[in-house]
Amino acid sequence: MMKTRAAVVWETNTPFAIETLDLEPPRAGEVLVKIAAAGVCRSDWNVLIGDTKHPLPAVTGHEGAGVVQEVGAGVTHVKPGDRVALNWAPACGECFYCLNDRPSLCESYVDAIWAGVQMDGTPRLFKDGKPLYQFCSLGCFADYAVVPAVSCVPVADAVPLEIAALIGCAVTTGVGAALNTAQMKPGSNVAIYGVGGVGLSTVMGAKLAGAKCIIAVDIAEAKRDIALGFGATHFVTAGPGAVEAIRSLTDGRGADYVFDGTGVPAVQEECLEAARPGGLVVFEGLAPMGSTTNLPGAVLTRTEKTVTGSYYGTSNAKRDFPRFADLYARGLLDLDRLMSKTYQLEQINEAYAEMLAGGMARGVILFDDGS
Repeated sequence: MMKTRAAVVWETNTPFAIETLDLEPPRAGEVLVKIAAAGVCRSDWNVLIGDTKHPLPAVTGHEGAGVVQEVGAGVTHVKPGDRVALNWAPACGECFYCLNDRPSLCESYVDAIWAGVQMDGTPRLFKDGKPLYQFCSLGCFADYAVVPAVSCVPVADAVPLEIAALIGCAVTTGVGAALNTAQMKPGSNVAIYGVGGVGLSTVMGAKLAGAKCIIAVDIAEAKRDIALGFGATHFVTAGPGAVEAIRSLTDGRGADYVFDGTGVPAVQEECLEAARPGGLVVFEGLAPMGSTTNLPGAVLTRTEKTVTGSYYGTSNAKRDFPRFADLYARGLLDLDRLMSKTYQLEQINEAYAEMLAGGMARGVILFDDGS
């Protein structure tokens, strides 16, 4: 059993604590990864504040990349020394959803993921003999992590590992929502509520799809220049008048596609108003578990608006991680700009405070000697 530093959530609404934990070696179908980079994503914060229910204590961090150190029995697609991005929705490849190209909805592994354990139902992290759990069976806020082999996607040498980490969540979720979920048509009018890492990735996806008008909506005025720099054509400050502003920019009709990256039910309801009749509303942000969003059936029927969820950008990680890495290498996805600030693991509470303040694109925690 080896040691690893990790940021631990001992109980909800308490700061992350940096601890030294015991880590068991990988078993069959598992991989030991030295983490190089992990994105500062709101989904991990939702575990800390209890909006996402998860067994505690836990090591969160689900947007990560690193270098393979050791593989368990039966692992053949990666070997020690390989650089990998981590997929937080491992898929069995054999269930109904996997066979219908919806691996992010895999029904075989979902119980293990939400239990915070490996695919065999057991944990790998311990403190004084007591188990800790891994968010999404990953736990990237640590120097080392034992993860499912199916979560490891090889990364080309041309892609820095900190960029590969972003592809592991924000990019695939946001760009995927535009290209895979919405299958956006060229020349479209698009509104995107919430332009953090996922929302900015949706802006980039809309630009790739050839959207004509890309309207970024955010409560933080500091996001204006950031969003415009990523390809938004307009910025609207969230609040009263936002829907009318969107309509005024779209010939009075509303946007063809409206994306919610906030997960806030009231904002989701506003997204329905911002969409034109016949338009598509995509929920890509995670709402608190148990929350409700009022979507009046009479409006949906009379306006023929469609509302859909987008989980992990309707992605297939084996296909989409290399696809987005290639777009980055070709200069078509500006992912260097997306990484707005880096931190050490000991600064994780500072990183989340700055994320919540709303003045950045994506923070990334870098680990020593990860590259």
